[in-house]
Amino acid sequence: MSIVVLAIAGIMTTGASAQVLRDADFNSIGRISGNGVVRNEAGRSAGSFDADGTVRDVKGNAVGVIKDLEIFDTNGTRIGYINTDGTVRDGESNVLGYISINDGKVSDAGKNTLGFARGVRVDWIACYYFFHFFEK
Repeated sequence: MSIVVLAIAGIMTTGASAQVLRDADFNSIGRISGNGVVRNEAGRSAGSFDADGTVRDVKGNAVGVIKDLEIFDTNGTRIGYINTDGTVRDGESNVLGYISINDGKVSDAGKNTLGFARGVRVDWIACYYFFHFFEK
């Protein structure tokens, strides 16, 4: 099972180069590098993803943890997860939105486009667009 989860998380990873995050109008709103550094549209650091799954804000404070496509707050409470089809759900299993595995399109629960994040890990996309761990 963990092999499947890791494969899905890595589906959208295209290497160590930074991938552009875009809004619904396809304007650049930030970048995420292959090593997990998140930058805003001005190029300033907005936080990072550590190799162990820790999500950090711009000051380096832990704001969450990712484990096997599940997202937890710093108290260890599951606040969301991603299904294998790209559906993003909150801790109560309510649909927050969708991430297209094919093209990186990010949509809200009503299927309205929020943005695009092609080549970025789905768990990182969820943290950025749905759980708002980083300044925008």
